[in-house]
Amino acid sequence: MDLLKAITLGAILSATIGIVIGSQGTSAGPLAIQLLAIADAKIYWSWPVFLSGTGLAWGLMLLNR
Repeated sequence: MDLLKAITLGAILSATIGIVIGSQGTSAGPLAIQLLAIADAKIYWSWPVFLSGTGLAWGLMLLNR
């Protein structure tokens, strides 16, 4: 259950950082922010930020046990 919560937090973090940095027209180097078209919506997404944010949130939840 903690992993599902961490995935949600990682997605929120990735979308937030992607919107802020990606809307300015840059990929931010190692963050690899890219524009994804899902149906009619377009969002900025970063897999490295998603994976590291998910790992960080999951680790913090495990430490709080």
